Amino acid sequence: MPPTASSLLRRPARLSAVLLAGALLLGGLTTAPAAAGASATAAATSAVRVNQVGYLPNGPKRATVVTTATQALGWQLRNASGTVVASGSTVPRGADAPSGQSTQVADFSSHRAAGTGYVLTVDGSSSAPFDIRADLYDTLRSDSMAFFHHQRSGIAIDASLVGSAYARPAGHLGVAPNKGDTSVPCQAGVCDYTRDVRGGWYDAGDHGKYVVNGGLSTWLLVNSFERAARAGKEAALGDSTLRVPERGNGMPDVLDEARWELDFLMRMQVPDGKPYAGMAFHKIHDAAWTGMPTRPELDSQPRELHRPSTAATLNLAAAAAQCARVFRPYDSAYADRCLSAARRAWTAAQANPALYAPDSDSTGGGAYGDTRVTDEFYWAAAELYAATGESAYRDAVTSSSWHTSADAFSPYGFGWADTAALGRLVLATVPTGLPAADTARIRSSVTAAADGYLSRMAAQGYAVPVPADGYFWGSNGEVANDAVVMAVAGELTGDARYRAGALETMDYLLGRNALGMSYVTGYGETSAQNQHHRFWAHQLDASLPHPPAGSLAGGPNSGLQDPVAQERLRGCAPAACYVDHIDSYSTNEVAVNWNAPLAWLAAYAAERTSTGGEPPAAACAVTYAVSNVWSTGFTATVTVKNTGPTAVDGWQLAWAYAGGQSVTSAWNATVTQNGTAVSARDTGWNRTIAPGATVSFGVQGTHTGSTPSPTAFTLNASACARPPAHRSVGPYACGSARQTSRTIASAPDASTTPHHSDQARGTTRPVRWCARSQRAWANQPAATTYSAALPSTRRTAAAHAQKTTRPAVWTVSARRSPSSPRTAPKAR
Repeated sequence: MPPTASSLLRRPARLSAVLLAGALLLGGLTTAPAAAGASATAAATSAVRVNQVGYLPNGPKRATVVTTATQALGWQLRNASGTVVASGSTVPRGADAPSGQSTQVADFSSHRAAGTGYVLTVDGSSSAPFDIRADLYDTLRSDSMAFFHHQRSGIAIDASLVGSAYARPAGHLGVAPNKGDTSVPCQAGVCDYTRDVRGGWYDAGDHGKYVVNGGLSTWLLVNSFERAARAGKEAALGDSTLRVPERGNGMPDVLDEARWELDFLMRMQVPDGKPYAGMAFHKIHDAAWTGMPTRPELDSQPRELHRPSTAATLNLAAAAAQCARVFRPYDSAYADRCLSAARRAWTAAQANPALYAPDSDSTGGGAYGDTRVTDEFYWAAAELYAATGESAYRDAVTSSSWHTSADAFSPYGFGWADTAALGRLVLATVPTGLPAADTARIRSSVTAAADGYLSRMAAQGYAVPVPADGYFWGSNGEVANDAVVMAVAGELTGDARYRAGALETMDYLLGRNALGMSYVTGYGETSAQNQHHRFWAHQLDASLPHPPAGSLAGGPNSGLQDPVAQERLRGCAPAACYVDHIDSYSTNEVAVNWNAPLAWLAAYAAERTSTGGEPPAAACAVTYAVSNVWSTGFTATVTVKNTGPTAVDGWQLAWAYAGGQSVTSAWNATVTQNGTAVSARDTGWNRTIAPGATVSFGVQGTHTGSTPSPTAFTLNASACARPPAHRSVGPYACGSARQTSRTIASAPDASTTPHHSDQARGTTRPVRWCARSQRAWANQPAATTYSAALPSTRRTAAAHAQKTTRPAVWTVSARRSPSSPRTAPKAR
C-alpha cells in the first residue's frame, strides 16, 4: 500500500525545469521516449501517430510524426487498395516538451472522401490504418455510455445487454458474502444508525461509491443530453438508444442511466431528525482494500458510511437541481423529489459550510479530500438558480467570488475538486434572469478559456489542451473535460475553430499521442486492455474479461504514484508516463468521472454537422519582426497577411516562445500567455482581414538571455508552414560595439523608444538602424515570414482602415499553480 500523504492526494507536483529539460530530446525520435521497463507495444509504435479510429469527412485531419528530420517531409495518404489519394508536406514543429520528442505535423484535412483502411506514410513510416466516415463515433457514443451500466451496483448485469463475458449477479444487495449496501452502518463516532444506500455506480476499479465523483459524473451525463437538446440532436440519446434495462419506458436512456446514480446520491442524504440532517455522507466503501481480482458479489468486506462533508452535500445539491430542470418534461414527480433534495442539501451546506473530508481517510477507498468548497457553493447556487429563478440563489451566485474570478477556468481543467467552471457553463447556456451584460461576460469567460486551450494545442506537437505540468492522475479525463469547454464555446459563438479543437482532443485519446496508442479499450489498432479493475481483470485471471469497449484509461501521470509505474516508467517524459498494466492504478485505472466527459465528447462528435469542425481554408502569410532587444526585454511586431480570395472575419494567432520569453503588454491585439503558449486575438475593430490586406500588432516582453523567434504559427487553429531561414533580429555588430536594432519609419533622429505606431507613421520598407551611431545597417527587413493555409471567414474591410486610430488593447494572463488532481490517488 503506497503512502497517502496529502501532497499525493490533493496536488500534482509541478514539474521542475530540470525534469522537463531532462525529458526533452532536441534531436527527435522514431519511437516513444524510452522509459525503464516501457512496454514492447509502445516501443514498437509507428512514428506516424494518427487517430487510429479515424476522422470525420469534413473535420480536421492531422497526424503527428516523430522524426529527427528538421526539414519538411513529404507525406502520402493511401486508400485501402494502396492508391495515393492525397499528398503534401509536413510542418516541422521541433522539440515538444510534454512528450520529449521532436515532431512534425501532417495536415490532410482537405481530403474528405469517405473510406476505410486509409494509411498515412511519411518518410518511409506508415501509420496504423484508419477510416474516414461520417458515422465514425456512433458506436463509441453507445459504448462509452454503456460503461456506466457495467459499473452499476445493486442490480444484476444481464447477458442480453452486455454479453455473457460481462454478465454478473447484483453486487452489494445484502446477499452473503456481501455485507452491504442495504443496511450500512457509519464509521465509529459518525452516526448510530444504518442507511440503505444500495444502487449507484462503482466509482472506479474498486467497489467504493463516492458522492463528489458521482455528482460530477451525473452532471456531465445529464448535461450531454441538455446540450444535444439545445442543438436539436437529442434523439440520438433518447429512449431505446442505449443498452440499459429501462429502455422503452419513454424516458431518454441517458437520463435513465443518470437516474440510477441520482437515486443513490439522494439515499446518501442524512435523514431529518438526525445530526447534520440534509447533509450528504461523503462516501461508502469497504472497511479495507479488497484483493485483486474480486467480483462485486464476492466482496466480503464490511461496508461503512463516512462522515458527511460540505463538498458532497453541494454535489448533491447541484446534481439534484439539474435533475429538477431536465427531468421535468418526462417525470415531474421525480423532478419535484430532486428539487426537494437539492433545497435541503443547500440549506444544510449553508449551516455547515466548512465540514471538510480529510485526506487521511483513505483506508479501503479514496479520500477525495477537499478543503476549498466555495467553488462547489457557486456551482450548486447556479444550478438552483437555473432551476427556480429564486432571488436567494441568484444572490448566492452574484455574491460569490467565483462569479467574477479569472480563475474559474483553470489551465488544468475542471474536476471533482474544481467545480466553478461548471457553474459558469450552466449560466452561459441556461436562460436565467441575470442581466444581459452579466451573461455576456460569463459567455466570454467560456470562450476565453477555450481560446487558451486552442492556443496550447497549437503550440504542441500533439495538439493537447493540457500544459506540460498537467499530466497528473486522470490526465485523460482532464483532456476530455477541456474538450467539453471548447464544444460549449463553439455552441455559444458558432465558431468552427472550437469544434475542431474538441475533435482533435479525441484524436489524442484515440492514438495521436506520445505513445501512439488508444487509451479507449476496443478502439484503435493498439488500445489499452488491462485497466485497473477488480472484475475486468483478465491480466490476473484468464477467466475474467478485459474492460469492455469504450472504457477510458486514466492516462499519463508524471507523479508515478504506484509501484508498477515507479519501476517501469523511470525517466519518462510527462506525456509518456503511462503503462497498460492492471496494477498501475495511478496511470491505468478507469473511473466514472473520466468516462463521463468521454461519453459527452463522443455524443458531440457523433452529431452530423454541415462543417464538421474544419473551417474553410484560405492562404496567409505571417511576419514576426523583433523591433528592439535590451538586457531583459524585447518588443516585436507581428503582421498577418491574407493572401486568400475571401476575407477573414475574426482571427486568433497562436505561437510558442522557445526561449522563455514572457509577454508583459501588447497593442492592437488581445494577447494571453500560458507557459510558452501565446495567443493573440483581434480586438473587434481589426477583426476583418480583407483579401490581400494585412493586420499588425505588437508585443513587449521579458527574456532571460535570448529571444529566438517562434518557429511556427497557427491562424484560427490551422498550422502555418515553416519558413526558410532568415537573419534573426536582435543585438548585432554596429561599428566596433554591439548595439541594439529596431525598425524605424522616419529619419535617423527619430525617437529610439519603440512605439507601436512606427509602421503606421511611414515607411513600407523598414530599415535596420543602429540607434547609437545613427548608421544604417541593412535595408532588407530582418524578419521572419511564414506562409500557410488558414481558415477564412467573411466581412467587409471597413474596420481595417481604422486600425491606427484605435486605442491599444492588451491583456496578460498570469500562470497559477496547478490545482488539485481530478481524482484523489487511492491507496491500494
